[in-house]
Amino acid sequence: QVHLVESGGGLVQAGGSLRLSCAASGRIFSQYAAGWFRQAPGKERELVATITTGIITNYADSVKGRFTIFRDNAKNTVYLQMNSVKPEDTAVYYCAAGATGGPYTYWGQGTQVTVSS
Repeated sequence: QVHLVESGGGLVQAGGSLRLSCAASGRIFSQYAAGWFRQAPGKERELVATITTGIITNYADSVKGRFTIFRDNAKNTVYLQMNSVKPEDTAVYYCAAGATGGPYTYWGQGTQVTVSS
């Protein structure tokens, strides 16, 4: 079992930056792939970025060049650095973890990010 807790959300102006954190407890987090997802009001949840147990990353086209996902396995934490944010980035952001190549089994409770124009 892995327990995930997100933090770092809040209100930011367009063009600004925000860093989300996802702290994991339970089983060895370094053995799991991790990802960030988001869900805006009235929209389906969408993938934002993923990272393997190593350093291979993948991004949604809408955030490429602006967001960076990285992990610190010593701290059992995965991060999402959000730069040059836009109002359309407003959403609840969720952290997830799962076995490499498998579904995301564990999910956090989400953290709200609101970007003002």
